[in-house]
Amino acid sequence: MTSIASPHDALRQVARTRSRVAGRRRAVTAGLALAALAAFCLSLSVGDFTISVLRVLPAVFGSGDGGEVFVVQSLRLPRALLAVLVGAAFGLSGAVFQSLARNPLASPDILGITAGGSLTAVMALTLLGLSGLPLSLAASAGALLTALLIYTFAYRRGLSSYRLVLVGIGVGAVATALTQYFWTRAHTHDAASVALWLSGSLNGRGWENIRPVALMLLVLIPAALALGKQLNALELGDDSATAVGVPVQRARLLLLVVAVALAGAGIGAAGPVAFVAFVCAPVARRLSRAPGPALLPAALTGSVLVCVADLIGRTALPSTEVSVGVVTGVIGAPYLLWLLATTNSSGQGD
Repeated sequence: MTSIASPHDALRQVARTRSRVAGRRRAVTAGLALAALAAFCLSLSVGDFTISVLRVLPAVFGSGDGGEVFVVQSLRLPRALLAVLVGAAFGLSGAVFQSLARNPLASPDILGITAGGSLTAVMALTLLGLSGLPLSLAASAGALLTALLIYTFAYRRGLSSYRLVLVGIGVGAVATALTQYFWTRAHTHDAASVALWLSGSLNGRGWENIRPVALMLLVLIPAALALGKQLNALELGDDSATAVGVPVQRARLLLLVVAVALAGAGIGAAGPVAFVAFVCAPVARRLSRAPGPALLPAALTGSVLVCVADLIGRTALPSTEVSVGVVTGVIGAPYLLWLLATTNSSGQGD
């Protein structure tokens, strides 16, 4: 005869499982934070003028050789910081989108959110000459309007994630076409700036580019993490979320606004850096091996990815720099093809 566990034994088993899962997630988060710090320091160290990693952090705080301090503080530190911030913004945005839609294809890139934010940012660049915080706000506003448009077209007595992806692809295609139109109508100097920006680039970025995205993330990251518990409930379905007291429609709206604003902040700072939002959440989930959206690990994964991609773009070719968006596209495109192939073979269309 099989013995039946007592309620106390079952509760202890559940507690042990939760403790083990939480411990692994904390360990993964700490490991990713160390990896982000290592990638950040390596970005400050490697370049035409190589600086020892041991001297990088003192140079950040103005200590050591004057030439090294100048190179680190004036030339490399703004770019490395922006890579960390932009990666965190895209990674966290993608994690929220994919959890809300319960679909690994539902990232700002695939849904057309990035294309909508890029459209308004290009219009702001070419027609109004905006930069800095106004440009980031314009990109966020465009991303939000695009998200509302997609939601309106995709909603039919409920929201199917499959229909959401298809509508997002269509709206994104229209936004991309309009972006190309405004790009071709721009003056020569503006057109060159738009071309570099649309590739997803950190080239030539300075402290003035950091402040807008830093201010926005100072509000958006805590907001996303605070809404994380509601996102866990929403992943179980609307009925289950309602049963545990989550206001489903309000929570989904708030999470959508935060995710769109995060994507807009990243777009306004560095342009549409391809596939970062798409790749980071699945990687964070696999590392954590735990249910739930893994928001903080996804943000840290984004920081690591963008830092490493920017380092590769700066150093891979001896005479030129490759935009970070080109490198992340090379990384993300094969993953998209693999995901589409495996999803189709398993029959998981929705």
